[in-house]
Amino acid sequence: MRAAIFLLLFCVVGLALGVDQTNFKTCDQSSFCRRVRKLQPGNSKFALVPGTLNTYSDSVTADIIHKDNQHLFVFKLEALQGNTFRVLIDEKSPLRPRYKVEHALKDTPRPGTIKVLNEDGNQLTIVSGSNKAVIIGDPFRIDFYQDDVLSVSVNAKGLMNFEYLRTKPNTEAKNEVDGNVEAAAPAEATPDAQNAVKPAEDEDPGAWEENFKSHHDSKPYGPEAVALDFSFPEAEVLFGIPEHADSFVLKSTSGTDPYRLYNLDVFEYLIDSKMALYGSIPLIYGHGTQRTAGVYWQNAAETWVDIYTASNNVVSSIVNFVSRSRKADPPAAQFISESGIIDAFILLGPTPMDTFKQYTDLTGTGNLPQLYSLAYHQCRWNYNDEKDVETVSENFDLYDIPMDTMWLDIEYTDAKKYFTWDQYKFPNPLNMIKNLTDLGRHLVIIIDPHIKRDTGYFFHNDCTERGYYVKHADNRDYEGWCWPGAASYPDFFNPEVRKYYSDQYLLSNFKTVTSDVMFWNDMNEPSVFNGPEVTMYKDLIHYGNWEHRDVHNLYGHMYIWGTFDGLIKRDPNQRPFILTRAFFAGSQRYAAIWTGDNTADWGHLQHSIKMCLTAAVSGLSFCGADVGGFFGNPDPELFERWYQTGAFLPFFRSHAHIDTKRREPWLYPEKTRLVIQDAIRKRYAYLPLWYTMFYEHEIDGGPVVRPLLAHYPKDKDAFGIDNSFLLQDRLLVRPVLQQGVSKVDVYFPAIDDKKTGDLWYDVDTYQRYEKSGYESIPVNDYKVPVFQRGGTIVPRKERHRRTSLLMQNDPYTLIVCLDREGKANGTLYIDDEKSYGYRKGNYIHVNFAFENYRLTNHFIGTPKYDSKSWIERLVIAGLEKVPKSATIVIDGISKQLDVLQQGKAVIIRKPGVHVRMDFSLRLNN
Repeated sequence: MRAAIFLLLFCVVGLALGVDQTNFKTCDQSSFCRRVRKLQPGNSKFALVPGTLNTYSDSVTADIIHKDNQHLFVFKLEALQGNTFRVLIDEKSPLRPRYKVEHALKDTPRPGTIKVLNEDGNQLTIVSGSNKAVIIGDPFRIDFYQDDVLSVSVNAKGLMNFEYLRTKPNTEAKNEVDGNVEAAAPAEATPDAQNAVKPAEDEDPGAWEENFKSHHDSKPYGPEAVALDFSFPEAEVLFGIPEHADSFVLKSTSGTDPYRLYNLDVFEYLIDSKMALYGSIPLIYGHGTQRTAGVYWQNAAETWVDIYTASNNVVSSIVNFVSRSRKADPPAAQFISESGIIDAFILLGPTPMDTFKQYTDLTGTGNLPQLYSLAYHQCRWNYNDEKDVETVSENFDLYDIPMDTMWLDIEYTDAKKYFTWDQYKFPNPLNMIKNLTDLGRHLVIIIDPHIKRDTGYFFHNDCTERGYYVKHADNRDYEGWCWPGAASYPDFFNPEVRKYYSDQYLLSNFKTVTSDVMFWNDMNEPSVFNGPEVTMYKDLIHYGNWEHRDVHNLYGHMYIWGTFDGLIKRDPNQRPFILTRAFFAGSQRYAAIWTGDNTADWGHLQHSIKMCLTAAVSGLSFCGADVGGFFGNPDPELFERWYQTGAFLPFFRSHAHIDTKRREPWLYPEKTRLVIQDAIRKRYAYLPLWYTMFYEHEIDGGPVVRPLLAHYPKDKDAFGIDNSFLLQDRLLVRPVLQQGVSKVDVYFPAIDDKKTGDLWYDVDTYQRYEKSGYESIPVNDYKVPVFQRGGTIVPRKERHRRTSLLMQNDPYTLIVCLDREGKANGTLYIDDEKSYGYRKGNYIHVNFAFENYRLTNHFIGTPKYDSKSWIERLVIAGLEKVPKSATIVIDGISKQLDVLQQGKAVIIRKPGVHVRMDFSLRLNN
């Protein structure tokens, strides 16, 4: 049986042979994409119906008509707080309800207020604060202005499409009402409906049924696609719409397939590709030197996104760039979704950071994680048994390499039955867990959504008896294949199913773990090895009678929501840690992500940054990539450089495929082990910064890792840089991403049109760089070009420990890097690193400021957490001369401190001030 399953997986998934692109659809093979893409710009068929306008305190509504087929739609434009609008379009009288996405937004958006400025014939202008929306009736279009600057145009290209629900041609229309079949009422139309033109989609061979390879989609409701284009008149680049293994700046799709958003298990995926991957966030930004704006397209069905840029015409693009001409069409994106309604949020910025926060205002921020989850994680498929886990943990101590968390992949289970253990390999899991926690370490284990169809398995029996599985249209349980062999999939859209699943995490049910064990949710796209495109059939049925096609990209999101609820019920005061592969808008509220099944090559290393930058600006800051690559065997140099890169991305985990060679650091040559040790130690030294950044992300929604344009929006040369990134606005990281190099070119961004640069200080030497532009930086085996911005203060902890837990009471070092005015400031956040006590005020959040040779602190809120840490060292870079001494004042008592010069910085040792105390330190010249 095991041999048969392995053979099936090999054939379907292409085990270790790389992705077979023919297993996944192109646009032309996806009938709705093919149909909608045939529409030509500038020929919009939609118009507002005169006399149907209604105005309310926060919104306007009207009817829209398709001028050819005479079908009616209802349109609503809502003003929201925070420079945001919402556009909603649905059929006025659909044959059946169309799916509206739920559970992505964190709560109901806060309404704004509007007033009608003028209404004259074909045009209506409404104003909300400093924003303005101009609605044009025929052809339908909306222009959004921020401070009187046109920022987003809706349907400016005239590519709007809305396939209304209809009865199948040449069949009698039937509806089911309360279990009875009756004639369906026709959709409401105008008196001219009898003159309507027959919709072109009725002629499409894939409109009412569709085949892909051996798989059949019955499509019982026929064509129901929606599409809309969004232009960004002030933009020069577009970015967003994760997840794709491509550049940060989106490329034109002229002559290629659009970018695809459809959560899929893509085995050993390609880079520089628009193919769909594991997660989907239909969010796009347009950025130029003066403005940033965004659009969140709230739709969970399969979606394709066409990108229009000036680069479609290379010659005219160059001419327009040189002349600064705006004659070319502005960058634009067209979203094409298979079903649902049009539900679009318009984010008007005007700065990049404003726009990022407008999105997280809607969908939420990531929760502050436990500190250990920001430290280093060790994983592979699979650690063989309890002794293997113990030995790996011991060796990290033997070789003096910090490590916080051990991970177990699917082989720990009893025959791939989750919430069980293999009694031979892991006979005493509680003892194994205790051995780790006694060392200050944690354990993460995998739980996937496919449930083994085994009558000896309680989970399967319960789901079968209670009707909890996703079903066929005839109410049969759906059965597919995944790691256990025959498997079915719980319907997590059903609240009762979600509760049942979350209850399995209670210690009264899962008795062989402790409340400190956390979880990894994989394969939740969902992955079905023998399904179409390695996933579920679209005509399967979920709770509420919705087809899978309507909700596909939400399945993984609903799954991790259930996991999160389960961990909260298990221990209401402990912050859960969950890693997910599939995600949607709002998934940041529940889990971290990683970039999936990457490969041990330099290209995949480079794309780890591009992919995590795109995720971060889309709300998902907690992102990382499998260090070393999941597939393949990295050579020593690649392994070293990947650790050095991973140490500066939010989620830091080494992971590898079961067929790869073991790759714990000590199995490589000593030089490589020492380089890896150094990289991990650097990560641990910066844990106070990481923890502070994640707290501030939860509070204000700003990404933790950021593209250069986030803080240097006027520097065109920085727009497309995706081999470097910022940590907040404090550090600039440019890892070594090429093989065999002795130097790398680092780009220092410009503040303004005059190419004025910030000051940047090398974090190892405090060498100062004063000019914007590229600088060649020498590198050796240990060197990672990282720079602290002048004007910032960064907290660090310098003592080497086995785990982050053992660092909790260690003292802090403050790194003060001065700007051109001799100033700097920065924050530090401290709490118990584990519980939700901080939400009750049990924390310390302090701002440090340096000015006029004086360092002071100011508490943000009352410091209530009883930390035992203190400040043991100050490093100040950028002083014009070395001070003779320093004087610190604590509670009115002065104390003289020695000042030492160390390279290009000065050191003040042992100021001896507790982190909860007010103080003032003055340099004496």
